Amino acid sequence: MAEAPAPVQVSTVTDPAVSPQRTLDELLLPVLERAYGLALRLTRNPADAEDIVQDAALAAARGFATFRQGTNFKAWFFQILTNCFYTRHRRGRARADLSLEDVPDLYLFDRAEELGLHRSVPDPARELLRRIDREQIDEALQRLPAEFRTVSALYLIEDLSYAEIAEILKLPVGTVRSRLHRGRKLLQQHLWRIAVDAGLVADRPRAEDG
Repeated sequence: MAEAPAPVQVSTVTDPAVSPQRTLDELLLPVLERAYGLALRLTRNPADAEDIVQDAALAAARGFATFRQGTNFKAWFFQILTNCFYTRHRRGRARADLSLEDVPDLYLFDRAEELGLHRSVPDPARELLRRIDREQIDEALQRLPAEFRTVSALYLIEDLSYAEIAEILKLPVGTVRSRLHRGRKLLQQHLWRIAVDAGLVADRPRAEDG
């Protein structure tokens, strides 16, 4: 993975009469690696990810005066980063035109059970995921439409709560919940297709003996 961009150098003037304020560099450095990882999952390209992080760092430098010291800097910066992503990719944003109403919530479980994995392991979906490596999971995540990819990455990879994601994306919690629900369905479909293409599972159940 490409190295995370170097933090933007900014000069911060503080009033010695008030309590010390943390500079942008001090706050930004600890979250840069996670920010780059998020940008990479959103853009699907290392060079684009670096550009997004740099855009976000510059925007953070310009708007640092609006950040309230003592609040969640990571959430504040991730909001800027996702805005930069949407600005760069607004025209090319993919939309999910698949009908998800007929896709079961436990899509992976159902497909794995069709193959008979439930006969050898108690949790066929978990066994299927065990066979898929991290890069393949990232590949499936990157196939999601942008609005689902963003919510899924923040929830599944960054381990943020619905409320935190809602704050970052400036969306109602209900919208976050809905997008994550739909994103999970699509993600399971993509993971299944990747598993089939990689030869990890058969595309059809084997015929029963006899």
